[in-house]
Amino acid sequence: MFFETAGIEVNPLIPPLVAFVISFFTSMGGVSGAFLLLPFQMSFLGYTNPSVSATNQLFNVVAIPSGVYRYCKEGRMVWPLTWIVIIGTLPGVLIGAYVRVVYLPNPKNFKLFAAGVLLYIGIKMVRDLLSKNTGNASKANSEKRFQEMVMQRRAKVTDSKSTNNDLPPVIKVTHFNLKRLGYTFYDEAFDVSFWGIFALSFIVGIAGGIYGIGGGSIMAPFFVTFFGLPVYTVAGAALMGTFVTSVAGVAFYQWLASCYPNVSVAPDWSLGILFGLGGMAGMYLGARCQKFVPAKAIKWMLAVIITITAAKYIAEFFK
Repeated sequence: MFFETAGIEVNPLIPPLVAFVISFFTSMGGVSGAFLLLPFQMSFLGYTNPSVSATNQLFNVVAIPSGVYRYCKEGRMVWPLTWIVIIGTLPGVLIGAYVRVVYLPNPKNFKLFAAGVLLYIGIKMVRDLLSKNTGNASKANSEKRFQEMVMQRRAKVTDSKSTNNDLPPVIKVTHFNLKRLGYTFYDEAFDVSFWGIFALSFIVGIAGGIYGIGGGSIMAPFFVTFFGLPVYTVAGAALMGTFVTSVAGVAFYQWLASCYPNVSVAPDWSLGILFGLGGMAGMYLGARCQKFVPAKAIKWMLAVIITITAAKYIAEFFK
């Protein structure tokens, strides 16, 4: 099948299959998988036009709602955190989209930028995982208690031969204002700065807009490593933030296409939707299975994938 905007020919079964596999694993950590689909499109499919960023965000728009639905159903959405991420990343994503088209149209330079963003996050996550001092006992305790609750519920379901293994809501917001956000997760309290998250969201939004991943995807590792929040509580907020900013990103890229008629800017709708359909199924199953996977395993998975991808981009830049 030939995709005109992307200028590539590929079997129509490959995009949804690849997106399904990637999204199943990455959605457990609150990441849509778009940051891995981008190198797949650029390196394996040969799709290097600026419109690849817009197509990546279109994938987010189609795929993410299923994962968000699962996290909402299980009561693991920290809505105030979600709104801060959206408000902060949204203007950043629009700025990033403009920078991508005007200043980083060359795929070689773009890959080096993407490598820098990913490598920083990956190294930070590895250092935190290898550190003997976790730096946040509350987070470790709440994650452990959550896993114990999951195993107990799973055992009860098995004994009763029931198919309902959903957990009751485990997150409770204690305070939310223009200074602080606080919530409890299995009776462990977490408190973060409103403006700290907002400022980081804006900066990450610019990087995400350039990279074509919406911005919220990068936030999940930052929440875990810099703010010390449990991965089980940030995944839904990060995905929801990615969805909203990706909608704006796709619309903005489509508008930019009219301003730069000689540059491939608008998304390839057919390719983006195919990726999105596979991602939709992958995210739903990933969000459903997340509670059965230890938090440390999820973090290691994200760290390794991010670091390897960054190293590959750097190697390609210097070839």
